[in-house]
Amino acid sequence: MRTVLIFVFIAPLAISARAEKDYSSFDSAAPPETKSRFAMLDDVRILANGLLQLGHGLKDFVHKTKGQMNDIFQKLNIFDKSFYELSLQTSEIKEEEEQLRQTTARLQINNEEIKNLSQEMNSKIEHLIQNKIQLQEKVWGLEDKVTKLAIIQPTKQETNEISSLKAFVEQQDNHIKQLLKIVEDQHAQLDRQHNQIMELEDKVLRSPRIPLLWSKQNERSSPSLCTIQPLICNCLMFTFLGAAPDCTALYNSGIRSSGIYTIKPNGSEAFDVYCEMKFGSSWTVIQNRVDGSLDFNQTWDTYEHGFGDLNEEFWLGLNKTYSITKQGDYILRIELQDWKDNKRYIEYAFSLGSPEKDYTLQLSRISGNIPNALPEQTELRFSTMDRNMDIAKDFNCPENYLGGWWHSECEETNLNGKYVTPRSRGRLDRRKGLYWKPKKGRYYLLKSTKIMIHPTD
Repeated sequence: MRTVLIFVFIAPLAISARAEKDYSSFDSAAPPETKSRFAMLDDVRILANGLLQLGHGLKDFVHKTKGQMNDIFQKLNIFDKSFYELSLQTSEIKEEEEQLRQTTARLQINNEEIKNLSQEMNSKIEHLIQNKIQLQEKVWGLEDKVTKLAIIQPTKQETNEISSLKAFVEQQDNHIKQLLKIVEDQHAQLDRQHNQIMELEDKVLRSPRIPLLWSKQNERSSPSLCTIQPLICNCLMFTFLGAAPDCTALYNSGIRSSGIYTIKPNGSEAFDVYCEMKFGSSWTVIQNRVDGSLDFNQTWDTYEHGFGDLNEEFWLGLNKTYSITKQGDYILRIELQDWKDNKRYIEYAFSLGSPEKDYTLQLSRISGNIPNALPEQTELRFSTMDRNMDIAKDFNCPENYLGGWWHSECEETNLNGKYVTPRSRGRLDRRKGLYWKPKKGRYYLLKSTKIMIHPTD
């Protein structure tokens, strides 16, 4: 199109220039009165050819414009269709939200009914207990009188009194039977209510809008099922609320979702841990490193009490780990992943010393798919940059290797070292990094690590 426009502008100029040239030639050859007032035939042909090309160019331009308009109309049709489908999905979502609100309302009504039934049943049971006590006292008195009757012949008055007591006992017995029947009916009704509520809970739990019942990280984002059904939640949780000794106890109680939970080992304060549910049980995670976002070059006090975010990178703390392991025999599992995404693991039977023994670690390999890199049957003392417990002379392992760890003669293994990427090719950087180095084997420069514990029984 641009070529055609240029030609349109140039063609008249060329014709005009040629005409002037012809006129000048005519001026030199003939007098002015003999000049022709009409263009030459060649000029007319050139002009006609230019106009023809201009027409073709305009025709092509019209065709292209028409094609572009058709594309625009097609895109508009697609947009209209997408907008219509989005409107349908929005309507479905609104219907699901309305159903969820109705379900929540039914749950609240059932909760109130269960509360009322529970209060009524408790009142009747209390009344039944009082009647039982009174009856027992009268039975004891009757036994005393029967004992006396075995010794002496009862008088007529005593016989009447015994008959009266017998009638009273029968009356009380019938009353107790009636109360027991009422209690049984109440229990049957409560069972039916419980089954209905369990069905509603299953429906609610299947909905992606309701978070898991037990996971603590969901409690911060949206209301859990406990806020909808507090009575049932309390009935389920009263045994382990702040009293579960470790993650395995939670798993055995029926919890199957990994997440943050509160445990309370024997003789210890309650604290939060991350429980990983896998291998048919639950593991308490004591260390997790995934991306180097957390600096593990910390002090002794920090390593003792723990640091980091349980949802990301963290160190649980030596004191908390010891409070768990002193409850019995535990397995230590170490999971490693290198920068080629190869995953390896190793498991040890282990014991962790008390704070007075500086959390001495003793290991005995059980299984795994990577060579061992930690000394077995040896007391490994935990060391940090400000509290060196190593036996090596003239060489401060935590200072040179960075991060707190169970060093032994500064062996070349440290899962709490500096997070180093494969771009760091220097040997010194690698030795300060996160790595696994068997005595007879190569360096495993690590991308992620995870240390977990689980009771042997």
